[in-house]
Amino acid sequence: MQQKIIILDFGSQTTQLIGRRVRELDTFCEILPYNKFPNDDPSVIGVILSGSPFSVHDPEAFQVDLSQFVGKVPVLGICYGAQYISHTCGGRVERADSREYGRAHLEWVDAGNPLFKGFDEHSQVWMSHGDTITAIPDDCKVIASTANVRYAAYASTTQPLWAVQFHPEVFHSSQGSLLLKNFVVDICGSRQQWSAASFVESTVQELREQLGNDRVILGLSGGVDSSVCATLLNRAIGDRLTCIFVDHGMLRKNEFNKVMDAYKGLGLNVIGVDASAKFFADLAGVTDPEQKRKIIGRDFVEVFNAEAHKIQDARWLAQGTIYPDRIESLNITGKTIKSHHNVGGLPEEMHLKLCEPLQWLFKDEVRRVGREMGMPERLIKRHPFPGPGLAVRILGDITPEKVRILQEADDIYIEAMLNYVCPDGEVLYDKIWQAGAILLSTVRSVGVMGDERTYEHPVALRAVTSTDAMTADWAHLPYDFMAQVSNEIINKVRGVNRVCYDISSKPPATIEWE
Repeated sequence: MQQKIIILDFGSQTTQLIGRRVRELDTFCEILPYNKFPNDDPSVIGVILSGSPFSVHDPEAFQVDLSQFVGKVPVLGICYGAQYISHTCGGRVERADSREYGRAHLEWVDAGNPLFKGFDEHSQVWMSHGDTITAIPDDCKVIASTANVRYAAYASTTQPLWAVQFHPEVFHSSQGSLLLKNFVVDICGSRQQWSAASFVESTVQELREQLGNDRVILGLSGGVDSSVCATLLNRAIGDRLTCIFVDHGMLRKNEFNKVMDAYKGLGLNVIGVDASAKFFADLAGVTDPEQKRKIIGRDFVEVFNAEAHKIQDARWLAQGTIYPDRIESLNITGKTIKSHHNVGGLPEEMHLKLCEPLQWLFKDEVRRVGREMGMPERLIKRHPFPGPGLAVRILGDITPEKVRILQEADDIYIEAMLNYVCPDGEVLYDKIWQAGAILLSTVRSVGVMGDERTYEHPVALRAVTSTDAMTADWAHLPYDFMAQVSNEIINKVRGVNRVCYDISSKPPATIEWE
């Protein structure tokens, strides 16, 4: 039986980071809404309560029945989780004299407590709260303090319960990973058996049992997720997998042919469909980003449905949906952030069941699984690319001419990144999580080319560093690289006379512009 840590999400922006840190400990975890704890699940070895944008005193604050798990498995409360435990169990939480955000240092820790085993003196932690704990429950004791926060951490003396007011999951908590290791491995008893190799072995077996002798159809995009999904399914069911690659006309330059060539060596049965005319016609005049995504998702299903009907005995539709897709599509309040083309229900007329073998993996885990299966690096290292393609990188309506302009600019940018070797010997492309060009087609700027004034579009360049796409920072690209790319785009791409660089992080921005 696979062990798991349950992370109950109270709406924090860093809940997914907790999950990432637990997975880095080779331990499976599942992030669930705060009110969806799976009672009577013997595989649960521990529970972590996340932070929250709310105060425990807010009328709309999320609440959970702690008796479902406290005293039954080890529990760790983080930030709001720590305050909620104190508030619910007889302690006291009050508005802090001043909000506590940013770096702090532990002035004292209980070195004998298992949660702080191996901690250095004055370890840096990251605070992010407006309330503070001013009294802890009667059966608890303080186990760490900062200069301003007496109850930086506390623990129960009668049951396996710990709580910290700082965020161990974030990079700025210097020994946060050690704290989580102490909890997950030493306190909860994780056997640390979650790995790429174990995932491949168990998932292939599960797919064979799930799919039997049925035929499966998979939509390939050329990206890492769908490629790894296809290779995994191919290993499980062989030629009973048929892959369909739909060209909606908004792929990168020459992408369709490049992708088809890349799959030849993988032994996959791939059907290529050029449906660009349909997509362009249906997107004509549409400017709303969410509407663009909906139209592309609808058309993709229609095209896919038409191809699926040609495969008479198909029973399943496989998708390369990964964990961040599902988390980001619907937040804890139920509000849609943005629609993902591969998240959600299937039209009834397709009469296909859904198979999502990567649905629990983060992006870097998908790459590790691909390497475990011996996939070529050129596929595994590819940057993420949005399902709707360049449609969500063109502000305003979509036309073939605008797509052409962006394809040319984007191709110059990405090829330059692939060919630029940094002083440390690493290729610049490999240092970047995701990069691409954005066409500001709703804006025109004045320029001078030769002796003539121009009135053309600006292009914005985007490049971010990240580990899981849940948070991202803008990449500090070398100036000589940026100068080279800007000059080449302006000189070679008709319709562009200005190049800008996006220096927004996520949050508050998203990686894509739409």
